Amino acid sequence: MTRAVVFAYHNVGVRCLSVLLAHGIEVALVVTHRDNPEESIWFDSVSELAALHQVPCITPDDPNDPAIVARIAALSPDLIFSFYYRLMLKAPLLAVPTAGAWNMHGSLLPKYRGRVPVNWAVLKGERETGATLHRMLEKPDAGGIVAQQAVPILPDDTAMEVFLKVTVAAEMALDGILPRLVAGNAAEWPQDLSLGSYFGGRKPEDGRIDWRQPAQVIHNLVRAVAPPYPGAFCDTPLGRLRVLKSFLPAELAPRSAEPGLYAEHGMLLADAGSVLRLIAAELDGTPFDAASLVARYGAQKLPLA
Repeated sequence: MTRAVVFAYHNVGVRCLSVLLAHGIEVALVVTHRDNPEESIWFDSVSELAALHQVPCITPDDPNDPAIVARIAALSPDLIFSFYYRLMLKAPLLAVPTAGAWNMHGSLLPKYRGRVPVNWAVLKGERETGATLHRMLEKPDAGGIVAQQAVPILPDDTAMEVFLKVTVAAEMALDGILPRLVAGNAAEWPQDLSLGSYFGGRKPEDGRIDWRQPAQVIHNLVRAVAPPYPGAFCDTPLGRLRVLKSFLPAELAPRSAEPGLYAEHGMLLADAGSVLRLIAAELDGTPFDAASLVARYGAQKLPLA
């Protein structure tokens, strides 16, 4: 029986661990993270899945600690997998498995190497992304590829909606390649890193809207950071406006050249080169719509910096 040690977190971790168990892989140990109390935990629990299947589970602060590496080496795993685990695995750990260490990344590598690849793909207006299973090297997201599965990004998809598709793509990619990976005959092809770029993590402040940008750019930002992520926002004379969902109405022309928020035909609209419709918004944490704007600011246009 093939033995694996699995580093996993989040929905992709749950679904890919489920695939290994469904294929009869002996999962000797699961390494995951303790949930951060300051983070919105909207995703499924790897530790709960491990407990259900009576698989030992640990949550070390540093997976590369020599004691942790020694514990894993003592298990003599054939394979190590990393499924949305948030910490880098270093060379001593990657050298432990006899049949390689493999990572599931949420993009079509070599595009969008690095952090939060789904959010970046939506922000950049991509129409396609996916999941890639690749060999882990010390250089992040750079190893040879054994499986990829693409999914479409529709023009109004939020990052959450795309992430759910990527989760299924990861499950499909792993399920399809696993028998060949176990047998040792999975075809592996190298990445051409010149065809992609590395992207870093994102902070809540990165959701600040620059209304001088075209409406399409702002729409992509709104989609990329929509809940359960922190959201796109700006400061207005009335308070902080948080834009949760937007739409590009092609039939509407801007009211004026200067960015501003206004109500028209019961819709909350913003000029940003072209018109952006705010489908869902909050002002200082309270739902805010066209009627709210008229009640607070009248028929005039609320300036947006």
